Amino acid sequence: MTSFDDAEYKVAEYLLQIKAVKLQPDKPFTWASGIKSPIYCDNRKTLSYPKIRNYIRQHFVEVINEHFVKPDVIAGVATGGIAIGALVAQELGLPFIYVRSEAKKHGLTNMIEGEVAAGQTVVVIEDLISTGGSSLKAVEALREKGCTVKGMVAIFTYGFEQATQNFKKAKCNVKTLTNYDTLVKAAAERGYIDEKNIKSLQEWRANPETWGEALVK
Repeated sequence: MTSFDDAEYKVAEYLLQIKAVKLQPDKPFTWASGIKSPIYCDNRKTLSYPKIRNYIRQHFVEVINEHFVKPDVIAGVATGGIAIGALVAQELGLPFIYVRSEAKKHGLTNMIEGEVAAGQTVVVIEDLISTGGSSLKAVEALREKGCTVKGMVAIFTYGFEQATQNFKKAKCNVKTLTNYDTLVKAAAERGYIDEKNIKSLQEWRANPETWGEALVK
């Protein structure tokens, strides 16, 4: 078994390798919120690469076994956490459910899909954490169902202070397979970005809402 730090770096390398994460400080992306960002993340791409998909699945399993021993159920957050969550549940031999972003407006109007009962313990699987808002909606839905959420595991986090505070306020323990700092380090060492870009990437993470203002002249 590799050390956690080595695994963090390896996951970051894989995300860069398949362009699940793209870093473009000089040609930033525009998020749906309007924020200008030097990074674009689509972890669903990992599912198309069996070697990488399996590595990520096994790393999830190791983190769960170390920090959230023997949950009753694995829950994926729709939509990015569904496929990888199902793979993790299969590997652990556990039931799987997923949590919608909002309740269906027809039929049974479910927000939680699958079988879970009050009193059961759950680990939540997510692909990406930004502010934590949508992820914590899933946690709240499970708690309202009467479940005990042991914690959440995600592939990647931007490491925003807002997310740290949101998870702390919600009293939800969160672990990630890799993170923004490790990704930037791997990108610099593997030649995906120049050293001069590092400062810009650090400035964005500190102030994502205002970082793009300097680009508008």
